[in-house]
Amino acid sequence: MPSISIKGANMPESPIRKLVPFAEKAYKANKKVYHLNIGQPDIKSPQIAMDAVSSHHLEILAYTRSEGSEPYRKKIAAYYHRNNIMVDENELIVTTGGSEALLFAMGSIADVGDEIIIPEPFYANYNGFATASGVTIVPVISKIEDNFALPPISEFEKLITPKTKAILICNPGNPTGYLYSQEEIETLAAIVKKHDLFLVADEVYREFAYDNLKHFSILEAKGLEDNAIIIDSVSKRYSMCGARIGCLVSKNKSVIKTALKFAQARLSPPTFAQIASEAALETPQSYFDEVIEEYKGRRDILIEKLEEIPGVQVGHPKGAFYCIAQLPVKNSDAFAQWLLEEFDLDGETIMVAPAAGFYSSPGVGLNQIRIAYVLNKESLIKAVNILKAALKEYKD
Repeated sequence: MPSISIKGANMPESPIRKLVPFAEKAYKANKKVYHLNIGQPDIKSPQIAMDAVSSHHLEILAYTRSEGSEPYRKKIAAYYHRNNIMVDENELIVTTGGSEALLFAMGSIADVGDEIIIPEPFYANYNGFATASGVTIVPVISKIEDNFALPPISEFEKLITPKTKAILICNPGNPTGYLYSQEEIETLAAIVKKHDLFLVADEVYREFAYDNLKHFSILEAKGLEDNAIIIDSVSKRYSMCGARIGCLVSKNKSVIKTALKFAQARLSPPTFAQIASEAALETPQSYFDEVIEEYKGRRDILIEKLEEIPGVQVGHPKGAFYCIAQLPVKNSDAFAQWLLEEFDLDGETIMVAPAAGFYSSPGVGLNQIRIAYVLNKESLIKAVNILKAALKEYKD
């Protein structure tokens, strides 16, 4: 029998999706499942985007340019200008989701065996993208006790080797909700310039910053033009996860030229999704104001209720719509499966994402879960009550 590749065997399972079979069994057992495991917003997508697709006048659903349609790229550049990020349409490539932008970035800046330093916990799929690209992730641990703030510069510098090509951050963070300050971004800028590295920032949650804090992009940092690569997406900004449209942004011409070759190899991003995404850029600020206020309210009630549970420690997110909760259990994978297979409270249970999959350091995060507060407040309160009851009953 032919064998699969070593790379395929080493591809990690998604900690967000691997419990789906157990959730399906829970449905068949007539349990209601509150999904805290996946960052799929329940916020409606902008109507202007939906209308653009339904009212199109295309007669042929043709390829677009590999880098994305020119009108769309010009409108993206205008969006960045409004956010104090001065790029033009030739300094970005439209991708099939932020995921493809990350793959293009890794493929453009790193060879097999090269290293990328990432503060952990981090978005779980970074592990998969690195495996697919033959890149080694070198983690630097941020701690829940510090609310997942940027580790000291010395922790980064002692990990830098001749194989180090970049530092990768997610800002605001998935899974922590941590929002890096301007000072922290400038600290990272100094490190990458000193050691001639790239700084890659996954900024897909840029709009979601709370408590009167402001997102500071790596392309707002002075003198970082040759080092900075932004990963972006419409998925969370406009609640358009299914559009699968993102982009890679850099003022480094060699990066864009190289990434374009990867884009040409996959031909083009999807046409209808670009139409929807271009229209979404006309979404009024009032949409975001309402969404941010809603997420802030959800965060506040979630954190308040979690902190009432004995033995639970929780990070305080300042952006995005996730938090990490540390539970009084030994293994959150086993606990998450038990919640779906064996537990319910009046016919209801919850689905969470075990946090060990958001680390690459072995044995770290085993007693943590990621919670996505993408449910309405009433459902969040019910979900936390279920968690509280489950922890009382659960035996490791």
